[in-house]
Amino acid sequence: MSKILIIGGNGFIGSNLSTYLASLGDEVYSFDVANPKVKDSRVKYIQGDFFDDNTLTAVIKGMDIIYHALSTINPGNSNEKYMMGYGRDFLQTVKLFSMLKDTDTKLVFLSSGGTVYGNQEVQPIKEDTVAKPINHYGNVKLCIENTLRIFDIQAKSKMVIARISNPYGPGQDYNKGVGFIDAVVKKTLNKEIVEIWGDGEVIRDYIYIDDVCKMLRVVANYNGPERIFNISSCTGISQNEIVDIVREIDSDVRFEYKPSRSVDVKKMILDNSRIKTIYCEPLVDIKEGILRYYEYQKRINS
Repeated sequence: MSKILIIGGNGFIGSNLSTYLASLGDEVYSFDVANPKVKDSRVKYIQGDFFDDNTLTAVIKGMDIIYHALSTINPGNSNEKYMMGYGRDFLQTVKLFSMLKDTDTKLVFLSSGGTVYGNQEVQPIKEDTVAKPINHYGNVKLCIENTLRIFDIQAKSKMVIARISNPYGPGQDYNKGVGFIDAVVKKTLNKEIVEIWGDGEVIRDYIYIDDVCKMLRVVANYNGPERIFNISSCTGISQNEIVDIVREIDSDVRFEYKPSRSVDVKKMILDNSRIKTIYCEPLVDIKEGILRYYEYQKRINS
């Protein structure tokens, strides 16, 4: 049994990861600025401010594994709110690395595969590809990654980067700036119009949240030489294709095209061959995952 802290534990990935790890018998602590509306009795919740040094020092003490899943900006708003990313997220994460450098704690930083790499000609994209982010969200993540590498060289603790593609599933909220599948499913159920930025041919690598959580657990227990892992399905699918899949489940899908956005990478498929050397379970197929999520949303809305 490991003692695990999840920073940003009430977010989409953090909350799912907390529940999953607790179900395996780990001692899980979810740390966030507010407690969730619905709690898992197996998870210990800590309400506090990540950006308060004294609070952060206290909550990380004695942890075996820390997942850093917190971000105050998203890809859509980062070109306007970039100083929050650099002035808060980046600087406080550097402090976190400094606090951990002389400990035995394992750190897994949840980066962004979708925005760190930027527009790339060669797809699927491998971890050693030169990153070229096109928005400040991706660049903040990359700044944190580069700083992590230096601390990892110098530190007693071990630090690993998880570049997650496009997760979807229960607990996601597209209103926070990410989650196309979430938006299509919820708006279809609510009889609302789905907005598609561009021509619908933007391609993403979607992965079901259960698979993400399982991969993150394997990464935390990894003790080899690699420091970056793509967490992905290695399969690309367009927004138009996502709409078609949902239409097979519910014919009442309505959508409209909007002008494309400069912050959106055109195509993003992440090579997952590295993670598959340590994770061998089959992944949830995109059609099965969307059906599973649609039925979940329909059930909780009834």
